[in-house]
Amino acid sequence: MMYNQAYNAYKKASVKTASQAELVVLLYEGAVKKLTSASSKFTPDGKLPVANIEAFSADVLRAQEIITELQVSLDMDKGGEIARNLMSLYLFFNDQLRSANISKNKDKIDSVLNMMSQLTDSWRQAAETSNGSVSTQSQPALNIEG
Repeated sequence: MMYNQAYNAYKKASVKTASQAELVVLLYEGAVKKLTSASSKFTPDGKLPVANIEAFSADVLRAQEIITELQVSLDMDKGGEIARNLMSLYLFFNDQLRSANISKNKDKIDSVLNMMSQLTDSWRQAAETSNGSVSTQSQPALNIEG
C-alpha cells in the first residue's frame, strides 16, 4: 500500500514538471501501451475470444481518447504543415481504431500500433534534442489507465 502511494505521488510530480515535449511522449507511450494490450487480446490465429471483447474494446477506446487529446493539443495556427499532417494522421488513426473496434480487426490495430510506435520514437528524439531530459525508456508518469 505504501509503495502505491509513493508511486502515485511520483507520477503526479513527473507530469507536473514535464515539458510539453515530454507530455507528448507520455501520451504516445500511453497509446502504444493500450494498443499493445488490445492486440494481445487476440489468439495466435487472429481471433478475439468472447471473454476478451470488453477488455479489447476498453483498450481501443482509451487509445482513441489519447489520440484525441493529441489532436486537440495541436496548435494549427503556429504548427503549419506539420500540425496539418499530424491532424490528418490522428484522424486516420481514430478512424482505423473505430473500424477495428467494430470489426474486431487485429491487422488495423497492429497497423496503427506500428505507426504510433514510430512516431513515439520520433517524438522521444525530438524531446531529447530540445531539453535532453527524456530517456529512451518508457516513463509511466501519466495516468493512462482510466
